[in-house]
Amino acid sequence: MPFLNRSRKQPAGMLGVKENRRGFILLSALVVLILLVAVLAPATTPQDPTETHMTLAFERPGPGHIMGTDRLGRDVFSRVIAAAHISVPATLALVAIILTAGTALGILAGYFGGVLDAVIMRIADMMISFPGMVLAIAVAGFMGASITNAIIAIAVVSWTKYARLARSLTLKIRHEDYVAAALTTGSRTGHILWRYMLPGVLPTMVVTAASDVGGMMLELAGLSFLGFGAQPPNPEWGLMLSEGRPFFIARPWLIVYPGLAIVIVVSIFNLWGDSLRDVLDPKA
Repeated sequence: MPFLNRSRKQPAGMLGVKENRRGFILLSALVVLILLVAVLAPATTPQDPTETHMTLAFERPGPGHIMGTDRLGRDVFSRVIAAAHISVPATLALVAIILTAGTALGILAGYFGGVLDAVIMRIADMMISFPGMVLAIAVAGFMGASITNAIIAIAVVSWTKYARLARSLTLKIRHEDYVAAALTTGSRTGHILWRYMLPGVLPTMVVTAASDVGGMMLELAGLSFLGFGAQPPNPEWGLMLSEGRPFFIARPWLIVYPGLAIVIVVSIFNLWGDSLRDVLDPKA
């Protein structure tokens, strides 16, 4: 009967939610796969990514080396896989640092206000006034070239976004009735921050961090490309692009494969961050 058929139809909003969840599950599986590759890279590379064979230099992709070899005869496929062991954990560590520092400073500034708020926000304004990548290069150049210093340099210039967002969310929560009730009943400041402020701020901050993983990976690769990140002979995608750049015309595989690795991993993390935001959207 017509009215029975209409009753079985699902609302368009429900279909959209299911599609978002399916996409999120698929992208989450791809993210887990990337993490597994990064963790297991040292044990799964077919050849030693740092071992040189000068007689095999610049071999084209073929059965022995499916992605060819570089100017030192090192297997490009092994180096692309091994680079995930550096690039992915370094990016996640960077995101964790700026998420933790920015959220903590933003909550403190928004809750206490006054001098503390003014100091934190003025420092944030000062950091924002400089181009982020230029300031990161300056910090990394001052501290010395290494992947650890590159993480610190980008964290120094990236926490401000999280601090300002956490502060604005805290100011909104600060005036809620349940917070006023907690203050009236004599709850300690630490209890209020932990019980009310952090849970109210954290979901938005986590979604923001998930969406920024791809961007942070590009910034780390950019510093390595410029010589301020990972150093030879360690394989890292940005460093591999820098090493292959002089030979791009005659030996394009030195650029193409690490470039594809960056594009694929960054795209997956960006899509995963957008999907996570859609799944956690309260309006859904």
